[in-house]
Amino acid sequence: MAENKIREPSDAAAEASKEACNVNAEVPLVASSITVAPTAAELPPDMFRQAPPVSPPTQISAGVAAVLKDSNPGQEVPHSITKRTIARRLTESKQQVPHFYVKSTCRVEALTLLRQELKVHGVSINDLLVKAVALTLKHIPEMNVAWGEKCLTSYPQVDVSVAVDTSRGLITPIVWNADRKKPAEIAAELKSLISRAREGKLKPNDYNGGTVTISNMGMLGVEEFSAIINPPQATIFAIGAARSSPVIEGDLLTIGRVMSVTISVDHRAIDGATAARGLKAFKTLVESPEALL
Repeated sequence: MAENKIREPSDAAAEASKEACNVNAEVPLVASSITVAPTAAELPPDMFRQAPPVSPPTQISAGVAAVLKDSNPGQEVPHSITKRTIARRLTESKQQVPHFYVKSTCRVEALTLLRQELKVHGVSINDLLVKAVALTLKHIPEMNVAWGEKCLTSYPQVDVSVAVDTSRGLITPIVWNADRKKPAEIAAELKSLISRAREGKLKPNDYNGGTVTISNMGMLGVEEFSAIINPPQATIFAIGAARSSPVIEGDLLTIGRVMSVTISVDHRAIDGATAARGLKAFKTLVESPEALL
């Protein structure tokens, strides 16, 4: 059998192997493809400067606040007794009375024509709406109530409080027994009440009481709004402006005159179904106003 011999590498092969395995062997660099980063000593000294820390927000001292206030002073107007009373009652109402709202849109062409006929007697649209509110509660007596902690009070007559804007604030003089009065009587009474309200000459009996309130901002161009209930009353009617709007008559689309109404309701005293019936009754009276005479 032939003898296997291990061949020793030649001196040239051994040198080549050492060169290939030598990790410290120099490798030529290609300047066009590799960039050598500068050392720290070669960088600008400002590069390592830290940014100043961000200071936390500080509170303005009382002295500085006083200076700022004095530099832009506002005029302080003391509250009148009327303003304080209104603010207290409205706050109590929104905090303590569980409001809910029902609203609808009424056609007002017939109401406008009726007003034109009664204009010679000094009757306005607002006077007719006061009568419509009064008759609504007359037809739906479950809405002519006031909530109390121990009982619910139901009234046989309808006394309508009318929201009036004055320089002293909002006040609500009352048309007593409005359900029994003709539109001309309501108009004359309201004219006197509004005049005395704006002159500050109302007596307590003129504004203490009422079983329902009407607030009409339609004359100011407001199309729709929700009013705050005037406790212990359980409802308030918010009337918007009459305006032209697309309406459907049968199968036809036409332009009509419409008005929005929103009734704010105290849910402790009146349930939703009753409020819906009241809204329907009001809408019927406005759209067929012969019953207002």
